[in-house]
Amino acid sequence: MELIADESVDFGIIRLFRKRGIIVFSITEDFPQADDTKVLEIANGKALLLLTEDKDFGELAYRLKLHHKGILLIRF
Repeated sequence: MELIADESVDFGIIRLFRKRGIIVFSITEDFPQADDTKVLEIANGKALLLLTEDKDFGELAYRLKLHHKGILLIRF
């Protein structure tokens, strides 16, 4: 399984997924300071599920109907 995590995701979560064998691309590492629209574009280009703690992606996905491969909103 492969995911892409936006900057709002705590890096400890990314490390945990990676430790369990899940490939996680990190916006923080690869595309620092990319805005939400760019993050969604990157996730689509790689055909990856987006892992986020940012509710703004719901606005982009549902109200603005921007294309996505899936958005997993995590809340603690």
